[in-house]
Amino acid sequence: MEILWKIENLKKIYEVKSEFTKKKVVAIDGVSFEIYKGETFGIIGESGSGKTTLGKTIIRLIEPTEGKIFFRNTDISEMKETHLRPLRKKFQIIFQDPYKSLNPRINALRTVMEGMDEKLKMKEKREKAEYLLSLVGIKKERINNFPHQFSGGERQRIAIARALSTDPEFIVCDEPTSNLDLSIQAQILNLFLELREKLNLTYLFITHDIKVMKYISDRVGVMYKGKIVEIGKTEKVINSPSHPYTEKLISSELKIHQIP
Repeated sequence: MEILWKIENLKKIYEVKSEFTKKKVVAIDGVSFEIYKGETFGIIGESGSGKTTLGKTIIRLIEPTEGKIFFRNTDISEMKETHLRPLRKKFQIIFQDPYKSLNPRINALRTVMEGMDEKLKMKEKREKAEYLLSLVGIKKERINNFPHQFSGGERQRIAIARALSTDPEFIVCDEPTSNLDLSIQAQILNLFLELREKLNLTYLFITHDIKVMKYISDRVGVMYKGKIVEIGKTEKVINSPSHPYTEKLISSELKIHQIP
């Protein structure tokens, strides 16, 4: 299988200062893994395990402290922004809360047009944005509506269309369904699967939900205190966990769903 991303000994350390002290907080602690083209690679773990920091660091929204990040065999870990900028359109991110990530003053159509190639004519941008919005399930008669006029699920669909506007190969999905009702959650997960097949996408899918991970991902990495403690095919990791933390995570999830 073709390797799209190769991560080697990645670390992110924050320096937290107070009035009298200064301490280091290790958010990512020597993480190494690969993501294959066309797969959904899941990252699962509790809040504070470093999942979101990892997703943002891989695509250089957060600068790594140490380690190597290879995208298509190109080392981007220390690449200057001027050289990185042309590559950025190849990877995008979808955040947990679309209401915070969408500009309330820009309608759905303009939101999707915003990040498109400047070489495109206005008519081409509009046509492409209309197509992407229809692709994610937003009706044409609503494309001039503003974020507050859409439901949470619809706002997430607009955020997905915006992420697709640069024709990316890879998308970081950071808990993109955790703020949604269960029925809407299922619809959005199915949309991700449809888009992956239709547009030949690769995902890094971040979640704390075992059920979501089992449904969406091909392989999974389990994060605990900044480290990936277990990695493998999702079904095998969930059904036969080899690390005590993974066992604890899965058993906790089962107990929650056994509560009447």
